[in-house]
Amino acid sequence: MNKKKIEKTLPLSDYVVLDLTIARAGPTAVRLLSDWGADVIRIEAPVEGDIAGSRQGPDSQNLHRNKRSLCLNLKTKKGLEVFMDLVKKADVIVENFRVDVKNRLGIDYVSCKKINPSIIYGSISGFGQDGPYSKRPAVDQVIQGMSGLMKITGEPERGPMRAGIAISDTSAGMFLGQGLLLALLHREKTGEGQWVHTSLLESMLCKLDFQAARYTMRGEIPKQEGNNHPTLSPMGVFNTRDGQVNLAASTDKMWRAFCEVIGVETLAKNEDYSTVEGRLENRKVLWEEVNSITSEFSSKELVEKMNSVGIPCGPINNIGEAFNDHHVKSLKMTKSATHPELGELSLLRSPITMSNVEQESDFERAGPELGADSQEILRELNYSEDVIKKLEMDGIVKISVKQTRSTTG
Repeated sequence: MNKKKIEKTLPLSDYVVLDLTIARAGPTAVRLLSDWGADVIRIEAPVEGDIAGSRQGPDSQNLHRNKRSLCLNLKTKKGLEVFMDLVKKADVIVENFRVDVKNRLGIDYVSCKKINPSIIYGSISGFGQDGPYSKRPAVDQVIQGMSGLMKITGEPERGPMRAGIAISDTSAGMFLGQGLLLALLHREKTGEGQWVHTSLLESMLCKLDFQAARYTMRGEIPKQEGNNHPTLSPMGVFNTRDGQVNLAASTDKMWRAFCEVIGVETLAKNEDYSTVEGRLENRKVLWEEVNSITSEFSSKELVEKMNSVGIPCGPINNIGEAFNDHHVKSLKMTKSATHPELGELSLLRSPITMSNVEQESDFERAGPELGADSQEILRELNYSEDVIKKLEMDGIVKISVKQTRSTTG
């Protein structure tokens, strides 16, 4: 395929990915591949609109940068033939339809493997590819509730609370991305392709981490603890003279350091607080005592004082404050992408840094318009102009004149 026409040293620049994903979980997995050089072809149905909102909105642009768009009607025999021509040249296919859709369209792993035995096929579903709930529809918040997350998020006796981001979607996307990279490594050793799949529910249960392990090992059912850490104290949100901070003085060493730097010998000598277990057992009273002390300092003073003795402590920012923090600015968390209508966009970069791989200063493409690259991709399949024109006239493909490339070449 195209290989993006530009010489690259990015780790995945030799791979071609067919992206059938929608919503958020699937695109999150594919973004890992596109950000690191893969030639990603987003295959889209000939309908306007995007589940992630406006194609030109922040959500869609952040999810679909560095991709090309082929608008292809997979519900037609000819559309399926075009897709299978792409499969012959592809390395990876990713989809996150409901489990029966890929089979109904004839684009499932078994069908694609017949065309390309070394293909790596990635799937995300709501509940898994089989089992009692496998055919149910799912969205992030439903999975947050079913996984138990909403019963450990929020304050006690205030009812269930969702996390502020699409945590099960993004977790499933990241886990599938890892799985696809593992499958590529496996293929390098064996030559074998394979089907890699996960689900929102599996990913969210795994993401519960030590909270889930408390149940699987000991039968404990964690409860809502608000802003407090569930098993350590003092660790949580404390008031200051001008706001609030997160503070973690939970180990014995940190607790002694806290008492010393603040100058509260009475707390240091209190045997109720001398151990991790004691501080947890007496957490409510301890929080009140610590909070009365932290309220005497400004947030800046307290952060500096705590950090000076190795106690984690930081301000509680809104998103604007976070991105305007001088340290965050030094991390250069955004990169530019040029859109033909929106101009220069500032989008989040991959958070991964590799010592021997330099990330490009800009994204190669903004999120593509529907069918923006259809003609280019079909030409790469050696389709003649007459064939391409007929495909367009028959409604098999849609060709847009809008381009979304950030650079020329």
